[in-house]
Amino acid sequence: NPKGTSKLRLDEEARSIQEMIRKSEHRDSIAFETRWAVRPLDILQAINEINPDVIHFSGHGADTGELVLENTDGSAKLVTKEAITQTIMASSDKIHLIFFNACFSYEQAREVVNHVDAAIGMTNSIGDRAACTFAAQFYSSLGFGLSVKKAFEQAKGVMMIESPTEANTPMLYTKEEIDADMLVLVRPIS
Repeated sequence: NPKGTSKLRLDEEARSIQEMIRKSEHRDSIAFETRWAVRPLDILQAINEINPDVIHFSGHGADTGELVLENTDGSAKLVTKEAITQTIMASSDKIHLIFFNACFSYEQAREVVNHVDAAIGMTNSIGDRAACTFAAQFYSSLGFGLSVKKAFEQAKGVMMIESPTEANTPMLYTKEEIDADMLVLVRPIS
C-alpha cells in the first residue's frame, strides 16, 4: 500500500491464508512468512533469507502490467515483468510457484514461468474480498496435499460462489514441460 494508492486489506489476506493453512492436514509442512511494505531491494533479501518454494505477492498491479512496490519515501514504484523475471531468475532454484495476487498481473505470471514451474496472475482488476478468498482457499488446498492445478480449481470454485463476476480473473500458467496436475508442493513431514 504505497502512498497515493487505494488501501488494500493485505493484513486480512495474510490472516486468512494463515488460518486456512492452520486448518489444513499438512500444516506442519508449511511455513508461512510475511514481509510488509516491500521495496525492490527487499525482494532478493527475503528470498535469500527464506529460500522459499512459493512466493506470494499481494498488492497493487498497474493496468499496464507492472507491479506496484514501495520506494524508500513510501511512494509507488512500478516494477516491470522483465525486472521481476530477472530478479527471480537470479534467485533460488527452489522456487516452484509465484502467486501474483494483484490486479493485471497475468503478464508477470506468464513471463516468470520461463524460470519457475508455475505462476498465478490476475487478468483484470480484482477486489480485496475476492483476492483474499481465492488465496486462502488455494493455500488450504495445497495444505491438504493437492496438486497446484486442483488447488487452483478449488479456489476458483469458491470464487464462483463468493464473487462470481471475478471468478475468471485468476489464471494459472505453467512452464511448458510442467503438468500442473502432477505438481504437488506440500507433502507430509515424515
